[in-house]
Amino acid sequence: MNPGYQIVVCASIVPDPLQTLEPMAGPQGPALKNEMMLPAVLDPWAGHALFEAARLAKNAPGSKVCLVSLAPKAKLQQVMMTVAQKVPFELVALDGPAGGFTEAAEVAAALAAAIQAIPGLDPSRLLLFGGWESASRGAGATMQIVGELLGITEQFQGVDELTIGADGSLRILERIEGGRHQVSVCSAPPAMLGWATGNLPEPRNNPQVGMANMRTIMPALQKAKLAPAGAAGVTFAGVALPKQQRETRLVRDTPAGEIAREIVEWIRG
Repeated sequence: MNPGYQIVVCASIVPDPLQTLEPMAGPQGPALKNEMMLPAVLDPWAGHALFEAARLAKNAPGSKVCLVSLAPKAKLQQVMMTVAQKVPFELVALDGPAGGFTEAAEVAAALAAAIQAIPGLDPSRLLLFGGWESASRGAGATMQIVGELLGITEQFQGVDELTIGADGSLRILERIEGGRHQVSVCSAPPAMLGWATGNLPEPRNNPQVGMANMRTIMPALQKAKLAPAGAAGVTFAGVALPKQQRETRLVRDTPAGEIAREIVEWIRG
């Protein structure tokens, strides 16, 4: 009988993408202008991982979901007030930078140490979830490194679907080139899944779930350990928004084929 899974979701917070993000050179290195004043949200990629973890835990009795997050404690608390109403989980908080100018290796080391310190962690039941990419830490390597530090060799990236077989095996759909999926089968945990979009909508707010979560979230935030993950030894020549290039020419009575040819030549040039 399957005793359930221990699902650990690695997720951070990012500035609301609807805001204007302007990079600047700060005293500690590159940063976003007025970063602490920007409203924050849960990283969308990691959000898919959290919702998929909650569904799996609901369908596999005895399962438990832990959310491990490295972010400034004050901003994380604000985001958790909303996220806590979505799905049940236990929070493991690390107080550190959440910006995009951090090294994946340093972030991964802090996350792996926090996961290893989870009481009663059973590697034979462990499923490590996270975003395939990130809205801030878009290196695409953080989850892979976390898995390696935890000794997880079964890793799957770009996951859109996870199905549990009758024998307890994991059937996983991974994105590959050409808009197709690769079907992989993992006999049993431990495994690391970097989620793409999944196929679940964002759950509705449930105040009862929120109140139950907040009983553990507030103590977790108070006990959050400092995790000064940064980019030691890395220097940035400069940070700036991508430059926009616009070349406009007004013409009349030009065939569509000629316009297309000119556009292709301009792109190639």
